[in-house]
Amino acid sequence: MKIVVLVKHVPDAQFDRHLNGEGNTTDRDESILSELDEYALEAALQLAEARGGSKAGNQVIALSMGPSGAVNAVKKSLQMGATEGVHLTDDALAGSDAAATSLALAAAIRHLGQVDLVITGMASTDGETSLVPAQLAERLGLPQVTFASSLEVAGGSLTARRDADTSSETVEAPLPAIVSVTDQINEPRYPNFKGIIAAKRKSIATLSLADIGVSPDQVGFAGSWTTVTSAEERPPRTAGTIITDEGDAGIKLVDFLAAQKLL
Repeated sequence: MKIVVLVKHVPDAQFDRHLNGEGNTTDRDESILSELDEYALEAALQLAEARGGSKAGNQVIALSMGPSGAVNAVKKSLQMGATEGVHLTDDALAGSDAAATSLALAAAIRHLGQVDLVITGMASTDGETSLVPAQLAERLGLPQVTFASSLEVAGGSLTARRDADTSSETVEAPLPAIVSVTDQINEPRYPNFKGIIAAKRKSIATLSLADIGVSPDQVGFAGSWTTVTSAEERPPRTAGTIITDEGDAGIKLVDFLAAQKLL
């Protein structure tokens, strides 16, 4: 099988997030591989390993789009077990929204030739739109299965379970297809020493817009369907109300909640 996994370099949630410049783009100085994409990568690795791994010709390609630092998301994917990496980078990509991102990624996937499966996380932990998988399916003309909690592939089709609040459904789709997976599908592995050393010998291909046949005016701010017109820092949290119990704390609490229209 040839599986492409989309991985994104996102701001580390341990730090405050900031926007840069007139375009209000995300500051990515302190960034890591998106946690939700690790589940997608693990799902791909399990499918490949169940079929004999790379020795049997199975490929797991980690594809990331972004500035120079985004290559670190690809490197982490290789350490986890991906067989090769692809980094799509171009100055014109800056400011791309979900629509422009899906256009560029679709072109990059076509550039990689025939693939059997494209796996993504359920969302990125920065934008959290969950739009790209569906847009990719439309642009590539492939069936899509979103928010999969389990995933199996047999023959020329896949079977996935989608869990809702009160029920679950099992769906099937022919290959090739696009699947987004939730954080309930597996437990991602940690890169071990062997994996870290092996990753140094794996290749990372760098692609530009010219390589994939995309014009700069189709992506970035020019090609985006949406723009951030303004943004401001979240105001600091104010001190809470302290209720001292003098025998009437319960009444004071009820009065406070009523005043906040929480009762």
